[in-house]
Amino acid sequence: MADNTNFIEEIINNDLESGAVKEIITRFPPEPNGYLHIGHSKSLWINFGMKEKYHGKCNLRYDDTNPSKEDVEFVNSIKDDIAWLGYKWDKELYASDYFDRMYECAVGLIKKGLAYVCDYSADEIRNTRGNLTTPGQNSPWRYRSVEENLRLFEEMKEGKYADGEKVLRAKIDMASPNMNMRDPVIYRILREKHHRTGDKWIIYPMYDFAHPLEDAFEGITHSICTLEFEDHRPLYDWVKHNCGFGDFPKQIEFARLNMTRTIMSKRYLKKLVEEGKVDGWSDPRMPTLSGMRERGYPPEAIRNFCAAVGVSKSNSEVDVAMLEHFVRDYLNVNADRMMVVKDPVKLIVENAEKDEVYEIDNNPNAETPTTHKVTFSRELYIDREDFAPVPPPKYKRLVPGGTVRLKGSYILEYVGHKCDETGKVTEVTCRYIPDSIQGGANANIKVKGVIQWVNAKDCVDLTLHEYDYLLLDGDGDFNDRLTPDSHRVYPCAKGEAALKDVNAYDRFQFMRMGYFSAVKDYGKDGKYAFNMITGLKDSYGK
Repeated sequence: MADNTNFIEEIINNDLESGAVKEIITRFPPEPNGYLHIGHSKSLWINFGMKEKYHGKCNLRYDDTNPSKEDVEFVNSIKDDIAWLGYKWDKELYASDYFDRMYECAVGLIKKGLAYVCDYSADEIRNTRGNLTTPGQNSPWRYRSVEENLRLFEEMKEGKYADGEKVLRAKIDMASPNMNMRDPVIYRILREKHHRTGDKWIIYPMYDFAHPLEDAFEGITHSICTLEFEDHRPLYDWVKHNCGFGDFPKQIEFARLNMTRTIMSKRYLKKLVEEGKVDGWSDPRMPTLSGMRERGYPPEAIRNFCAAVGVSKSNSEVDVAMLEHFVRDYLNVNADRMMVVKDPVKLIVENAEKDEVYEIDNNPNAETPTTHKVTFSRELYIDREDFAPVPPPKYKRLVPGGTVRLKGSYILEYVGHKCDETGKVTEVTCRYIPDSIQGGANANIKVKGVIQWVNAKDCVDLTLHEYDYLLLDGDGDFNDRLTPDSHRVYPCAKGEAALKDVNAYDRFQFMRMGYFSAVKDYGKDGKYAFNMITGLKDSYGK
């Protein structure tokens, strides 16, 4: 957590100092109707961060009260993502663990005259709810007797009525200035197979009824949620108190994470998946945590980003460049350097008579610097961008009549080049200047640039995947802002021999190109591919 005490910590500190609570227990309560995205990382950081700071507990609890949208796939993906970020939950729990107890709580409200079965349709409830300036209208079913409500609610449970034919509503105040308190629906009929309880239930509690009860059943002390639930807090407290619980759990709201050019809606992310605009929830372009894992984002960088964003009570939008800044900051220290050429052109060093072996630094910023070996021979590959037969202004790489240094090796001087019938360069010929390796007598000859290279004898054939944001900058409908060509593939890249023996998700800085991560099936069937994590240039305004 951040060093400075935030408003959530101030509340917790007061509750501990007053003796109102003795142990802090939080929870992370996702609905298993999609994959977690970067917005969830802030809630994870806060809830698990409170556990760590106060030596308390944090439960993973699935709010699985809507079986029409939930799936075991999402349950498993959520666990994988939380573990990947480095968090450990104390208990794995489900709202469905408490369906029997919730039903009894609803019966208790009916017996107290605080809930009734209503025959209104969803549209009729909406049309009689009123608005911010007009009070709602009482349902004609609001005056049913306790006995009748108990019978009807039991018949709802037994399946006597069709979906939507009846609901159970809390009896609060149809004139309340808070719209959430205008006799909200707390149970509905829904004939959907549940991923855990199967066909046992055909009535399910609504989120606003289930959530405070789940927190109370588990002994949660501080129910930390995003700001859109602030107006729901009076209902949270109403349910809690009228179902026999005290001042705790205490709901606290914080501003959710919003980022530029980033989709934070599970509904829209699901639409992208279903319409085939991305390759599943774990597509490296997706802002899902699984997508970021496939892209190569370090979980440590995401946690550092959340700590820098901090906790506030006002909504704002964070520049996506801030997240990338923390990704680069971490990789700059933790990613080894390798040489790769994206669009290779054969380079002949005509005076190279024997192979040579050099030691190249893996990462000059690492706490313990290490090296690896590269081989130099007569035939190399350089990137097409590093030779220009007709150079543009301010070009600082190899040109006819010019010189350039190979990274960690000799200075080369141009001899000639060949082109195909279209004028495309197919081969470049140079000579190396003797004693021009670092430490040699000619090492200080001035050159315009330093370029990466690989040895044609032992290089690895690579496929590189580069990605852009899914959304263009600006406002408007997501469909109108989708970035065209957000995934670019370079199937003919060449990499150092050392890259043949790396593991899935290993991360590297490809010199002068960016940071890359080995794909999850790296090396299988002789295929070697990398996803670009982010470029080298940091545009975040510190």
